[in-house]
This record gives sequence, C-alpha cells and structure tokens, in this order.
Amino acid sequence: MAKQRRPLVPEAREGLNKLKADIMRKEGYSVDPNSPGNTKYEVAKDLGIPLREKGNQELKSGDAGKIGGQIGGKMVHELIRMAKNQLK
Repeated sequence: MAKQRRPLVPEAREGLNKLKADIMRKEGYSVDPNSPGNTKYEVAKDLGIPLREKGNQELKSGDAGKIGGQIGGKMVHELIRMAKNQLK
C-alpha cells in the first residue's frame, strides 16, 4: 500500500487538497473534488508513464518523481506566489 504523506498541521489537509485541485484544473486536468490525488493518473498518462492503482513495483523512481514533480512543483510555485503577494 502506498504511503500517504501527512501535513504537519492535519487541519491543513482539506486546504491542500483544494489547492491541488484548483491548480491542476488550471493546468487543464479534470479533477474529482472528492479525490484530487487521482489526478496523478492523468499526469502519468500525459507523460507516457504507465501508472496503475496497484502493482507499480516496476515503476522507476525517476518516473514517479516526474509525476509527483508535475503536481507538487506547481503547488509549491503557487504557494510561493501567494506568500509574495501577502508580503506586499
């Protein structure tokens, strides 16, 4: 079973999921508001990486990083932009 990352502040999970959904929607992906984490399958398909719900033992760590980087990188970029705006 895949390990789920936990935010340092558990109450932030809902806000992070909303942020992920909003960002990935802006990138043109269809996002289920109840399961924004499932967007990774669409990202993997766009990158040509075979990702399944179970049985990804043969998936290379570099490929997994490409998928997660597409999502997490965009989230970090948006969080930095939001912080800069608050500092102004």
